[in-house]
Amino acid sequence: MIDISVIIPMYNEEEGLKKLFSRLMPCLEKVTSNYEIICANDGSRDNTLAALKAYSKSDSRIKIINFSRNFGKEVAMTAGLDYASGRAVIPIDADLQDPPELIPELVKKWQEGYKVVLATRRGRNSDTWLKRKSATWFYNLINKVSDVRIPSNTGDFRLMDASVVNAVRQLPERTRFMKGIFAWVGFSTTTIYFDREARAAGQTSWNYWKLWKFALDGIFSFTSVPLRVWTYIGGGISLISFLWALKIIIKTVVLGVDVPGYASLMVALLFMGGMQLLSVGIIGEYVGRIYSETKHRPLYFVEETVGF
Repeated sequence: MIDISVIIPMYNEEEGLKKLFSRLMPCLEKVTSNYEIICANDGSRDNTLAALKAYSKSDSRIKIINFSRNFGKEVAMTAGLDYASGRAVIPIDADLQDPPELIPELVKKWQEGYKVVLATRRGRNSDTWLKRKSATWFYNLINKVSDVRIPSNTGDFRLMDASVVNAVRQLPERTRFMKGIFAWVGFSTTTIYFDREARAAGQTSWNYWKLWKFALDGIFSFTSVPLRVWTYIGGGISLISFLWALKIIIKTVVLGVDVPGYASLMVALLFMGGMQLLSVGIIGEYVGRIYSETKHRPLYFVEETVGF
C-alpha cells in the first residue's frame, strides 16, 4: 500500500505547476518516497492537462484524473478520494496558499495516533474586510444551526487516515460540501495552525456569487433549521395578526371608531407577501436538493486517467 496520497483539484493551474511540484515533492520526500500525487483536472481550459502529462511521464508518482468537463472543486476532491490508495490522504490546493511544508508536521500528528489532522489558519489578514466578515458570519451561523461543528478558518487542507477516507466514500450525496462531510464522519482529530500565503500564480476562480452559493450548500446540507424556523415565524405573525384584528374589532364595534385601513392593509399585504415568498424560496432550496438527489446521476465522468 502507498503511504501517502496527495489530492490536488486543478482548474487552469498551468502557470503554477512548476512551483507547486518543486515545493511539494521535497516535502513528501522528507516523510516517505512511497507516495502518489493525484491531480484531478476539472475541465481546465488552458494547457494544464498537457503539462501534467509531461510531469507524469517524468515521475510516475504523479497521476492524473481528467474529467470530461468541469464538475467543480468539491467533486474533483471526491474523485481524488475515490482513486486514492494511501494509508493517509492529504487534500491540498494547487495555488500553494496551503504550504506543503506543513506535511511532515501533519504526518507526525497522524503517527501519534490521530485519524484527522486539521490545518487551520491563524487569521484572515490577507483577505478583504468583506471576505473576513462574511467568513466569520458564515461559521458563526452554521455552527449555531447545525448539529455538526465545522471548524472555523479550516479549508480542505488536512490529513485523513484511510479509515476516515473509507467513511467519506460512503456518503453519496450530490451536494458536496466537503468541509461538512469531513466534519460529519468524526474520528479523533487534532489541529495545527499556520499563516496562509498569497496565491503563487494564476487567478482564483472563486467570486462572491460562488462563495454565496457555496455557503448556501453548507447551510442547507447540514441543517433543517431554516425550515423549522418558519413554524415559529408563522406562529408569531398569526398571534400579532390576531391581536391586531382584536384591536380593530374593539375600536369599531365597542367604541364606534371608524378605522381607515388602506395604508395599514397595504403594508400588511406587502409584508405577508414578502414573508410567503421568502419561505417558499427556502422550501424550494430543499426541494431542489431533493430533486438532485433522486436523479441518482453520477457525480462525475472521467475522460481518461494517467498513472493508475
